Amino acid sequence: MGITVQNITGNTAMVIWPKMASCADSFYSIMYHPNWNSMLSSYSRKSFQKEERVPTSRSSFVVENLTPLTTYIVCVTCQSANPSSDQCRVFNTLEQDPASASNTKKELALGIWVTSSVLLLIIAAILLYGCLHLLCRRRRERQQGRNEASKQEHGTALTKSMEHGSEELGRQNQLMQDTEEKHSGGIQLATIIKNPSACKEPIVPASKSQERAPMTGQCSAIN
Repeated sequence: MGITVQNITGNTAMVIWPKMASCADSFYSIMYHPNWNSMLSSYSRKSFQKEERVPTSRSSFVVENLTPLTTYIVCVTCQSANPSSDQCRVFNTLEQDPASASNTKKELALGIWVTSSVLLLIIAAILLYGCLHLLCRRRRERQQGRNEASKQEHGTALTKSMEHGSEELGRQNQLMQDTEEKHSGGIQLATIIKNPSACKEPIVPASKSQERAPMTGQCSAIN
């Protein structure tokens, strides 16, 4: 069939094959397997570890994620048929390129840094949310305490005002009673002064054996 493997590196290899007329209405299957041993392995599809499907419009494919310094077998078949020996090639991957290894390490370090940054941002957001929630709760508690203190002060002031009003009302009532008593006494006195004859009682003649004593009557009682 004329399969060739080119541009082999430690992790990749390009597989090239001629177009087959029998695959015009289907696809190509690229199968490969590491650590190939022709004495112990067969060409059945179950013997291959990985398989890729490629459209019939293509005649090459780059196999990736290979292991450095490893023997591989790669086969190209039409659709899902079992490969034959002339449809396969064995190749060895090279030692890993130092530049590629450095890039892999950089990518790994970058991935670790990005993951750590995301975790730190999440933790910071959680802590900030907790602090804001605690601050708001304390502010509400302080506001409630101020409101309660204001209500207590208002109630105390209202109570004092009511007590003061009661005292004033009592004083006014007492003053009115004193005024009424004085006014009533003045009326009685004025009545007595106006009618002085009311205080005089008729003199009753007494016998000679009895002493004549003045009868003061109500005037003496009033005096």
